[in-house]
Amino acid sequence: MSDSPIVIETGTGSPDSAVIWLHGLGADGHDFEPIVPELKLPADSNIRFVFPHAPMIPVTINQGFVMRAWYDIKSDRIANEPDEAGIRSSAELLNVLVEEQISTGIPANRIVLAGFSQGGAIVLQAGLRQANQLAGIMALSTYLPLPESLASEKSAINQNIPIFLAHGAIDQVIQIDLAYTTRGQLEKAGYKPEWHEYEFMPHSVSLDEINHMSAWLQRILA
Repeated sequence: MSDSPIVIETGTGSPDSAVIWLHGLGADGHDFEPIVPELKLPADSNIRFVFPHAPMIPVTINQGFVMRAWYDIKSDRIANEPDEAGIRSSAELLNVLVEEQISTGIPANRIVLAGFSQGGAIVLQAGLRQANQLAGIMALSTYLPLPESLASEKSAINQNIPIFLAHGAIDQVIQIDLAYTTRGQLEKAGYKPEWHEYEFMPHSVSLDEINHMSAWLQRILA
């Protein structure tokens, strides 16, 4: 990864847990940095938030313009024409970040993978296949990439991983029908995602969603 991730630590003690949070297409690690205080976590929540930057790559759907992206998008049929090599490469980058947090003394089962849009696709790709037992996955306004390989590649140790799956009903970038499909694919694979749908939310994050994320994080990192 070309740039060091942005790191924010909450609480007053040494971090006992970590949230690795991936941004969407064309953004960078700063995109979700402002959300940390908005979560209004308890003062004794000693969490390290890690916001990595995606690599700079040409994106086909944007006329080949070079921008931060976790993988290429070839057309608006994003789920049907996947950049498998790019998805798998970024999943490996995320696995490295998980190992880095473990090396600092944070147990794998205190690590949450979070991501928005493209970033959410990568946390689903990596998290469901992780060899380490993780605390949870937060997948926001996203979809399940490479679903056909999940059954043979998924990690048994993460079969019961908590999954926070959230989407806006008026999302015009990743339409909610694809999110419904993702929920069904996850349920068919034996997962039990916690589903949140926001009636007037486009491809973004809402205050209600932030409140729900906060409650979920506090519950699984209690």
